[in-house]
Amino acid sequence: MFPDRPAACGRSHSFCRNPGALLLVLFVAFAATAAFAQEKIIKSHGFSEFGELKYPEGFAHFDYVNPQAPKGGELSYAAQGTFDSFNPFTRQGRAGVRAGEQYESLLVPSYDEPASYYGLVAESVEYPESQDWVIFNLRPEARFSDGTPITADDVVFSHEILLDQGLQSYAEAVRKRIPKAEALGPHRVKFHFASDIPRRALISQVGGTPIFSRAWFESDPENRRLDKPRMEPGIGSAPYVLDSYDVNRRIVYKRNPDYWGDDINVNVGRHNYDRIRIEYFSDSIAAMEAFKAGEYTFRQETNSKSWATAYDFPAVKQGHVVKHELEDGNVPDATGFIMNLDRPQFQDPRVREAVQLAFNFEWTNESLQYGLFQQRHSFWEGTPLEATGVPEGRELEILQSLGDKIDPELLNSEPVRAHESDASRQNDRRNLRRAMKLLDEAGWPVGEDGLRRNDEGQTLRIAFLSDDPVLDRIAMPFVDNLRSMGIDARYERIDDAQYTLRRRERDFDMISGVYRSSLQPSTGLYQQFGSEAAAFSVFNPSGVHGPAIEALIDNIVAATDGDELTANVRALDRVLRARRFMVPTWYLGKYLVAYWDMYEHPDPLPPYALGIEDLWWIDADKAAALKSSGALR
Repeated sequence: MFPDRPAACGRSHSFCRNPGALLLVLFVAFAATAAFAQEKIIKSHGFSEFGELKYPEGFAHFDYVNPQAPKGGELSYAAQGTFDSFNPFTRQGRAGVRAGEQYESLLVPSYDEPASYYGLVAESVEYPESQDWVIFNLRPEARFSDGTPITADDVVFSHEILLDQGLQSYAEAVRKRIPKAEALGPHRVKFHFASDIPRRALISQVGGTPIFSRAWFESDPENRRLDKPRMEPGIGSAPYVLDSYDVNRRIVYKRNPDYWGDDINVNVGRHNYDRIRIEYFSDSIAAMEAFKAGEYTFRQETNSKSWATAYDFPAVKQGHVVKHELEDGNVPDATGFIMNLDRPQFQDPRVREAVQLAFNFEWTNESLQYGLFQQRHSFWEGTPLEATGVPEGRELEILQSLGDKIDPELLNSEPVRAHESDASRQNDRRNLRRAMKLLDEAGWPVGEDGLRRNDEGQTLRIAFLSDDPVLDRIAMPFVDNLRSMGIDARYERIDDAQYTLRRRERDFDMISGVYRSSLQPSTGLYQQFGSEAAAFSVFNPSGVHGPAIEALIDNIVAATDGDELTANVRALDRVLRARRFMVPTWYLGKYLVAYWDMYEHPDPLPPYALGIEDLWWIDADKAAALKSSGALR
């Protein structure tokens, strides 16, 4: 059948000695090609990382909106600090509030489903079951605010400029996972995913990429870089555009009268204000006084003292201002006092545990926060993802697979929990004695001058950095407790600009900070806890990382069902808590809001968003009544 094959191939080749083997290989290759060609291609109006989408194709609107919500009026609220840019992606300076909201994305999240997304700029998505790639079909009617169409070229450009000029931690996390984006036509764009990585969240990740106008950037590439601050706002496609601003005093956005997407289903009942105004204040006291005077009309309270004591002014008593506590179904933010693990004084875990023991949550909550808060223990507090008890089942198997990457005590002990303290006194002597013993064991004994020093004579120095006056009364008792143990501790409050710079450069010992969590954690964990980004990620202020953490993140991203995701997140929670790089502080589990009585909202609100800017609306009659009564100007 192959008379010339032996001479052509050389008799040492097995195919030449056995032509049937070649036929078998050709058959297998053909079968594999046919199977690949027959791989099911999914085409959908949205994407869910797990399970089915709640809303079917062609749905009229999200369940949690009021489709008859009236349009009009103004939302106004406060911001504290300064701004020097309208570029939210800059690596320098501080962007104005809502600067990033001018850019839309291909998909938009649902507020009543975890990790489900529906078409916004894209009307549909296509992808194989393997999720090797994804194609987005853009809505032909989608337009930027200057009236130019959004094209696949704009989407590809946006992806590439974020890799080139965006945050380094983002670029490092994305570049190796999404090696290529290409325009297949004016309204059709394809993203290719790397072959050796998990892909569960990559479709939602690229679906959430902000879309920039390529023409706008390329018309002045030197002055319109993504990594530099600029006061000129970019061209986006969102419902609101910048109207006016007064640097460090006020920003006003107005509804774009030519917004392209008012009538698509994911926008019905949303974006109801004509204007959104943000008033800037130098401190929280000035901001509160301005709210009392009606200079702005909506306030999401974050200060427990204000919530408990500051709302006794006449407008509240007269019913012009209302207070509400609304349920928050999101994972509580993992807030706390964060230690910079790059600092030499925090290398020993015994020092970190001693620092934790110096904080008295119970006294702080009762004496300074009016008992409003609960103690936080977990990075996924109060959810099924929280590690509890001694590990068992699949979680135990996962931890065992990490071998010597973890402390073996994690396999047979409960997860680290925040310590309990005496609520009757600021300095719990029992905990401070434990802490001082740990410092002695770690090689930081107390010297003749009362300060702790190591063998080289260096003092154990910890500077707590802050830009928030509200934090003063919370952090200073903690610092006092550190001092009482012989630590050279100090509290340094600096201005907003300095703080932003030093935080980005990780030039601090300790700060008050947050690690944000979700019910469907995925690739964002690489920016928060991954080894490659640990040295520079703004999302990882402590710099914590390690082989065990990296392996668990890989497992989480690779998880294809909820049980596997849950087991791996619990294991990660357990490992992170054992590292003791954060003094866990508190969480609330609800929104505290106060507003002049002219706002309305859907009832009930969705579990995963308060939606002040895009779900609420103004009752025109109530607004008119407030003004006619003289309560509001």
